[in-house]
Formats: sequence, C-alpha cells, structure tokens
Amino acid sequence: MAFIPDQRTGDLLLWSDTAASLERLFTALVISTLIALVFGMLIGMLPYLRSLLAPFFAAVSMVPPLALLPILFIALGLGETSKITLIVIGVAPIMVRDLALKVMELPPEQIVKAETLGGSSWQIALRVVLPQILPRLITCLRLQLGPAWLFLIAAEAISSESGLGYRIFLVRRYLSMDVIFPYVVWITLLAVLTNVVLDWVRVKVFPWSELGKAA
Repeated sequence: MAFIPDQRTGDLLLWSDTAASLERLFTALVISTLIALVFGMLIGMLPYLRSLLAPFFAAVSMVPPLALLPILFIALGLGETSKITLIVIGVAPIMVRDLALKVMELPPEQIVKAETLGGSSWQIALRVVLPQILPRLITCLRLQLGPAWLFLIAAEAISSESGLGYRIFLVRRYLSMDVIFPYVVWITLLAVLTNVVLDWVRVKVFPWSELGKAA
C-alpha cells in the first residue's frame, strides 16, 4: 500500500491516507494552540476574565469529546469541519487551563516592575508574559498529541473516505492484520516524530527553558 498504486483510484494509499490525516490533525492543533495562547493569557493575566472564563473552560475540559461526536456530525455535517472541531474540543480546553496556570505562576514582581516603567497591559503581555509561556505552550502541545490522535482516529473511523483511521476500520472486517498492524506502527512513528520535532524546536528556540531542568 506504500509502493503499489490502488487499482481503483491509482493512489498510493498509505501516503494519501497519511496526508489526509495529518492535514486534519495539524489544522486542529494550530487552532487549538491559538485558542490556548489567547485565552490562557487572558485568564492568567486578568482576574475579571479569569472569574468569567475559567469555570467555562474547566467545565468543557470535563466533557468526554467522543460523546459529542454524534452531535458534531448532526450539527456540522460529515465533512472535515466536524472532525477538526472534535480534536479542538478535546485538546484546546486542557491547553487553556494549563497555560493559564503557567501565567499565574509568573513572579508578580515582574508585572509590577513593568507597570512601574509605564508598560501597558498589551506591552506586558507581549514582552513579559508571552516569552516566558511559549516553551510551556510547546510542552503542552506535546502532551496533547496522544489525545489528538485518538480523537482523529475515532472521527475517521465513523465517517470518512480517507485517512489512517478510516483505512484501519475499513479493512478490519476482512481481518487484514497485514494492513492494520503496519498502519498502527506508522501512526505511532508519526506521533513520536512529531513529539521529537516539537521538543527540538523548544530547545533550539528557547534554550533557557532547559535551565530549570538542569537545576
């Protein structure tokens, strides 16, 4: 399936399935990362928004995302939107809570000094808070790779015409272990590779984030 074109479509199925799955996965992770960055900083920095938004994200993070899958299919259809939304609902609230806690852990003295020097809330967010939470954002994203793959495979298994999860559940009725097992191994390799790349980016872009570990 990696080297012989499919007789019906002419595609190399492993690579076409991989491209379809990765497109859905990375789109959802980018959206989740942006949501976590914006709302995590707002909740962590502004007490009023914390009291307003923190309970909402705490409640949403407790909802089993797979239980929402039928609702998403009914509301958003069977296309890409529902699959991407499922992953976002599954990982974004947890990332928001984690990042907000990181913001609240920052030394208050830094904020006070920045305000004393005349820094606005916008400047404090960009020049004091943001550089310190970006390494944690990458780590948080790494921790959510496993759940993101789980939600992706589940969505593809139920309703899809392409993707790694779709292929696994398509051939299961024929007990095709020669397809299922290599696909599972390939998914694992993709997840491990993504994790390694993200960690490499964190170390290269934010080398000072390793100082705490060394200590």
